[in-house]
Amino acid sequence: MAATKMEGRGPPAKGIELYSGTYFGACALGGIIACGPTHTAVTPLDLVKCRRQVDPKIYSSNLSAWRSIYSAEGLRGVFFGWGPTFVGYCFQGGGKYGFYETFKYLYGEKMFPNMNKTVVYLGASASAEFLADIALCPFEAIKVRMQTTLPPFAPNLREGWNKVVQKEGIAGLYKGLYPLWARQIPYTMVKFATFETTVTYIYKTLGKPKESYSTLQQTGVSFLGGYIAGIGCAAISHPADVMVSKLNSDRKAGESAGKAMSRIYGNVGFMGLWNGLPVRIVMIGTLTAFQWLIYDSFKVYLGLPTTGGH
Repeated sequence: MAATKMEGRGPPAKGIELYSGTYFGACALGGIIACGPTHTAVTPLDLVKCRRQVDPKIYSSNLSAWRSIYSAEGLRGVFFGWGPTFVGYCFQGGGKYGFYETFKYLYGEKMFPNMNKTVVYLGASASAEFLADIALCPFEAIKVRMQTTLPPFAPNLREGWNKVVQKEGIAGLYKGLYPLWARQIPYTMVKFATFETTVTYIYKTLGKPKESYSTLQQTGVSFLGGYIAGIGCAAISHPADVMVSKLNSDRKAGESAGKAMSRIYGNVGFMGLWNGLPVRIVMIGTLTAFQWLIYDSFKVYLGLPTTGGH
């Protein structure tokens, strides 16, 4: 049976049938818990990264940036933009993990049972992120505007939302959707496919089946696999991440996305698309590791098997 070949899981969790609507709903809830708080926790890194992407000369270093912001605005300033970050990535996390598990089952078990596993992981993660970004985009647009404009575009999510809608309509919340897809879809494809492959390799190297290890050991493997996946995520998606920041802060009224990206690229050049990469590697590596740790710990709490390693 394809499910046995692909997952190799033990008996279904007590009270939650594998691949049921409840199961996929639980995965979505796990994604919300994993992504919303973790992205919010690294808001200080994200704030400095976004500002340095838009203006490389604004701070001499990350430490000087945090000292400058904290001395002027306190801790609230260091976490500026946490509101849209939390809400946006709760929506995105629920969609990403919930839809990933759904599409992985749909593609790998129902539609293409003999397909290579890595291809299934890539297709499922791309499909999931495509949908999740539609929910994320408005909040990402407001966050970037708040963080990259001085004085700030808006003091909070509610006022930022109202300002964009009043001036540009709902379409203004989605003007960064294409570059967001360009950033997030490759990011998520690497995140999930690399994680699944890495975890499988770790258990293969250890020489014993995943089920022979304790749940604590399994979630430790999830953390390590997540960190390795996060490094690849950061590198492959960084140019698009810079472009998203530039577009949301510097796109002129009525300017098409293509024209805006051409103009911005002409200003910053190829090397400019890599501004802030070291910070993002630390941020995304740590973020991804903790997301997988939290997500799989939540699944264990519900009596479900951890992800990958089969």
